[in-house]
Amino acid sequence: MLQSFLSSLRASASNDSSTSTRRRHARRDTDQCVAVVCGQTFPVENWSFGGVLLMGDDRLFGNGQDLDVTMKYKLNSAILDVPLRGKVIRKNSLRIAVEFDATTNTVQRYFMQVVDDSVAREFANSQV
Repeated sequence: MLQSFLSSLRASASNDSSTSTRRRHARRDTDQCVAVVCGQTFPVENWSFGGVLLMGDDRLFGNGQDLDVTMKYKLNSAILDVPLRGKVIRKNSLRIAVEFDATTNTVQRYFMQVVDDSVAREFANSQV
């Protein structure tokens, strides 16, 4: 009871009146992956089922530019290439945000394979 009273007194870190978030998909930053755009490889800061945040020279891209992106994920036993289409929605200070176009069921399965591999790796590491 005291805990609930104290938590109700704490200030919220958000200015939103509701607890919902604008994000449609959770960000993932623990996976080992890179993105290949126009033959150049870019490190990935984080990604989600809806897009990716690349690290690189933002002058190479324009806002609203359509891109072919190949996400390369290092799984336990192989490298998984996921070809995608996307659009640059934001760029600033060496970061480029790309929103994926609607993904197919095959791409969704690839993404789930990446998540499953990550969960299995974390479980295996916890058993050591």
